[in-house]
Amino acid sequence: MKKIMLSFALAVMAGFGVNAQTKYIARTGQATIYSHTVAEDISATNNTVTGVINSTTGDIAISVPVQSFSFEKALMQEHFNNSNFMDSKQFPKISLKGKISNLSAVIFSKDGTYEATVTGDLTIKGVTKPVTEKAHITVKDGKVAVHCKFIVKDIGSFGVGKPKGKMKNNVADDIEVNYTAAYDKGDE
Repeated sequence: MKKIMLSFALAVMAGFGVNAQTKYIARTGQATIYSHTVAEDISATNNTVTGVINSTTGDIAISVPVQSFSFEKALMQEHFNNSNFMDSKQFPKISLKGKISNLSAVIFSKDGTYEATVTGDLTIKGVTKPVTEKAHITVKDGKVAVHCKFIVKDIGSFGVGKPKGKMKNNVADDIEVNYTAAYDKGDE
């Protein structure tokens, strides 16, 4: 009888450990990029961004398929994906892996809007750099929405080329990024 009770207690405790860890998954997040120069403004939207948040550990991961950015002009899209700029065939994804460093400030079980600090590694074109950014996390009816706006400083330091010649001033050194995604509870 004691063995049965001990087995039952261990099974219950193991079950609590599994259920306490909740993952939220975004399958159709959106990322926009914006470059402003005197010569021209360039913007693009990507609606195929995926992400995962572990509400217990604060771990996050975001993946952005480079070829899915859509530009107003087809030529901009072609230039963006070619080997001189993003080289999307060799480097098909931009990724962010990190943590919500102030996890205790975000209550995933309570409706509200929380300011989170995300610290992690941003990888663009195979170059990884540390980043720390603010994000707004909104919890409503068990769903999580994330919005983050930040600047990627010195895009060239990630190995991203810029146009040469007459067009060299058409792309800004610092690129504005907006990320918005709705997350649903994933498999436990």
